[in-house]
Amino acid sequence: MKKAVLVVIVLVLISVGFISCGYSSAYLYKPPSGLTKRVLASQGVSSTQLFGSLWMIDGRYDTIARTTPLSAGGSPGLMAISPTRNVLAAFDTSSNSVFGINAVTEASLGRVQLPGPTSSMVVPTASQIGYAAVPTATVTGYSFLGAVDVMDLSAGSITTTIGVTSAKTVVANATGSQLLVFSDDSDSVTVLSPSSAVPPVDTSCFTNPPNAVCAIVPGFSRPVNAIVNGSVAYVLNCGLQCGANPTTNSTVCGATKAACISVLDLGSLTVTSTIPVDAATMAFLSGSTLYVAGTSPINNGCTGQTTAATTCGTLEVVNLGSGTVTTSYVITDGYHSRMDMSANGQLFIGSHDCTNIGNVNDPSGEVRGCLSILNTNDGSVVIPPDNGNVNGLQGFSQRDVEYVAEGGALRVYDTTKNILLINDQLPEGTINVVGYVGDVKAIDFF
Repeated sequence: MKKAVLVVIVLVLISVGFISCGYSSAYLYKPPSGLTKRVLASQGVSSTQLFGSLWMIDGRYDTIARTTPLSAGGSPGLMAISPTRNVLAAFDTSSNSVFGINAVTEASLGRVQLPGPTSSMVVPTASQIGYAAVPTATVTGYSFLGAVDVMDLSAGSITTTIGVTSAKTVVANATGSQLLVFSDDSDSVTVLSPSSAVPPVDTSCFTNPPNAVCAIVPGFSRPVNAIVNGSVAYVLNCGLQCGANPTTNSTVCGATKAACISVLDLGSLTVTSTIPVDAATMAFLSGSTLYVAGTSPINNGCTGQTTAATTCGTLEVVNLGSGTVTTSYVITDGYHSRMDMSANGQLFIGSHDCTNIGNVNDPSGEVRGCLSILNTNDGSVVIPPDNGNVNGLQGFSQRDVEYVAEGGALRVYDTTKNILLINDQLPEGTINVVGYVGDVKAIDFF
């Protein structure tokens, strides 16, 4: 009898362990919605919708769940989710607030009031701590604007404001022990160690860096983002697209290229190599291949495409082993800020402020927007007939579909054909979320 009881106890403990590690299984746990394949779409106000919310989507059938949407202010848009998918943060543009969501229990964690708008947030670990870059934040006693706010999503408060001039984008390493911060009109990267910051306001970046909290690394050309892989960061130098000084850009990236990738060692904070490219505002890492997208001001022709657009972007394939560009593709233009790879090798690239051609509601002529799709298996590029900014991309490992938030709508693409998935439940390949869809995130692994 004692052995039998012991076996039962062990099995229970194992089950609890799976749940705490973020595993989702119908046999272990079902959230209040009863769904095991959940996707959240942030929805803002519209002419027919007075309040924003986070809509729950059943990712098995591409349908809106029969459950009450989660509250996230008046007009939620940008979302960030932890790697274990247990914590989600949603930014409400109507109040400059960040709403924390416990994705396991589908319950609100708290509301963090930011001092201004943000376009970049990270939740780097399973803990309920997030970071938001706020370029207009004020720091008492200093004329500089900008900060990275450390958010305790469970308490609904900012624990520490770390002053960083014009902080616009924040990227974290896997443990959250280092934050890379990018500022507009800067040729430096700020590297923070947030655990060493002193609350409530840390001015280490304003006083005498480098120090335990802040190091400012020079030698870039308008860096705007980075892909972190272990102890290495691939820093995207936007260069001439972002108004870099031509002389500085030539020194950093080479005389013939408008942008480049700097390989930054995060231990020594030194650049070990540089890879020249045509443009670089967004990238996606797949093994030893880095896909880099942007719109070059000096090489932006639409060669090979039949289109009314006069400006196009570029997608370059970088072999990190050799440090060279192996292939280049023509894609839609704009400022590229979203990229995602489907399970069957379809690379979705999204931008904003692109050249829109035609009208999606009148397909009689050319229709073109901010989305491009590269089939990495055969090198073909598809420009879907849709309009508007791409605000969110979400693929899955067990389904050949991609969710795309474009032009305020939530589209579903069949990645076996790279066309809108149309069936009885999806007229025109759209999940009919009311209001403007600002982002989309899966909160289960599937």
